[in-house]
Amino acid sequence: MKIGYIRVSTQEQNTLRQEVLLDRLGVEQIFIDKVSGKDTNRPELHTMLDFVRKGDVVIVESISRFARNTKDLLELVERLTDKGVAFVSQKEAIDTTTPTGKFMLTVFGAVAELEREYLLQRQREGIAIAKSKGVYKGRRPVERPELELLLHQWKQGKLKAVEVMARLHISKTTFYRKVKEANLEKEDV
Repeated sequence: MKIGYIRVSTQEQNTLRQEVLLDRLGVEQIFIDKVSGKDTNRPELHTMLDFVRKGDVVIVESISRFARNTKDLLELVERLTDKGVAFVSQKEAIDTTTPTGKFMLTVFGAVAELEREYLLQRQREGIAIAKSKGVYKGRRPVERPELELLLHQWKQGKLKAVEVMARLHISKTTFYRKVKEANLEKEDV
């Protein structure tokens, strides 16, 4: 069975271009993730890895849609190979059923990782330049009008810290930083 895997980085991005390609290649089942590819913690990727069976072929539009670094790429392909599943990357013309395809997979994976590192380096350099010119101020704080009320309810013991964190969708670190900023330390904490 031909199985397709599609990934875009955000919910807003369109998968149509990848879907059309996979449809043209005769893919019978498609798994789509709309999350960053920075690691392999992607729900549809794991569903696809569980779904595939010996003799299947996993097809992706390009290596960058499947993995962002060589380590993840090689580990994912090894998992597929262990199950008797072939891997094909259309853009790079890689087919792991051949020795040349396996070699090319390693080379292209390394190049993709290098390209990603260059991009991140340029981004860091651009941010540093913008900061030095006073243009870049960082991420804007998220406004939470109910923060003060919920913090007071927490201080009075009406709410637990975890309840406040859940309502505000904030981490433990952010919660206690906000408590400190508001000088609302609980006496019994």
